[in-house]
Amino acid sequence: MTNVYGLAALWIGLALAAALLAIRLRIANALSEIVVGTLAGAMLGTTLLGVDETWVRFLAGAGAIVLTFLAGAELDPDAFRRQWKEASAIGLISFFTPFIACAAGAYWLLGWGERASLLAGIAMSTTSVAVVYAVMLEFGFNRTDYGKMVLAACFITDLGTVVGLGLIFAPFTVKTVGFVAGLAAAALALPWLTPRFFRRYGGRTAELETKFLLLALFGLGALAGWADSEAVLPAYVIGMLLAGTVGRDHALIRRLRTLTFGFLTPFYFIRAGSFVSLPALFAAPAAFLAMLLIKIAAKCAGVYPVTQAFGSPRKVGMYTTLLMSTGLTFGTISSLFGLSHGIVDQAQYSALVAAVVASAVVPTLIANAWFLPRHLLPQAEELQAAPEPQAQKGD
Repeated sequence: MTNVYGLAALWIGLALAAALLAIRLRIANALSEIVVGTLAGAMLGTTLLGVDETWVRFLAGAGAIVLTFLAGAELDPDAFRRQWKEASAIGLISFFTPFIACAAGAYWLLGWGERASLLAGIAMSTTSVAVVYAVMLEFGFNRTDYGKMVLAACFITDLGTVVGLGLIFAPFTVKTVGFVAGLAAAALALPWLTPRFFRRYGGRTAELETKFLLLALFGLGALAGWADSEAVLPAYVIGMLLAGTVGRDHALIRRLRTLTFGFLTPFYFIRAGSFVSLPALFAAPAAFLAMLLIKIAAKCAGVYPVTQAFGSPRKVGMYTTLLMSTGLTFGTISSLFGLSHGIVDQAQYSALVAAVVASAVVPTLIANAWFLPRHLLPQAEELQAAPEPQAQKGD
């Protein structure tokens, strides 16, 4: 156990350094963790860093699952119903434009094969719910209708990514039917069962609410893995369905955030950054730069006009566009799927992962530095004065 504790101390030390760096540079903590992970991977190597240790992979995966669930739980059903047209339009165009542009760029500019090019389009079409949610939470946008609309648009974009990956590459088998059936059953049962369970057993020191939610998330994650899908997909769907129950229990949300941001997500973001091979990128940067630039350009060409069509001020529209240009979770998942199934080779995989990770950093840095819509930020005194609403007691 000495090695385990030593490695755990190293990872928590990196997380602490990333948090201090984020404060110093005034950037989102998630982005700082990605950068620290990249530097740590370059200096220590992934073997010494232990990125493939089973417990590190589990904590990183658990961080992605719970963070994605929280992002879904932050969706306000009422706000989504009011803004579903804008969220749907932004989400759909945010998927299709980079998918087409990056697939075409990989095929015609980089000379990749047809399947590898389609995989590149899927990987680069994503918007990172994890990064966007972390930024929204850090600035307080998650409490605003604007933030809730952007998160809803992220969900629609990533839903398109998952569906596209499944339709183009993933085999449709009996296991797929079982996963869909299990997810549908959970989607019907959990919104009915959760509020009743919370009313009967909530508010105890044993934290039964947290255990109940983790049981559902890990159980559905296991089902998704068995069906060759990804655990973050049911997590986001369940989070969105439970937004009316979990999302309004602010005490529970704060406890889950403490667990997630204080312990779990540093493993996810630092591990994601450690996969970037700086020597490989410096040796052959063309594919990496092409994928990154094409993705951002396609997102801007597609999303920004939609924001203007819905009457967003230019600064707000550009901020939304840049946030929708981020990528991480589903992008790395899609890239790893391609590598493990022989669709892309190691060099193509490295370029895709590097572009995905860079797209989590570059657009967000630009957005927060030059386009942050400060007039939409909740005022600190208003947040302190406003009482936290209680958990919903209805069915």
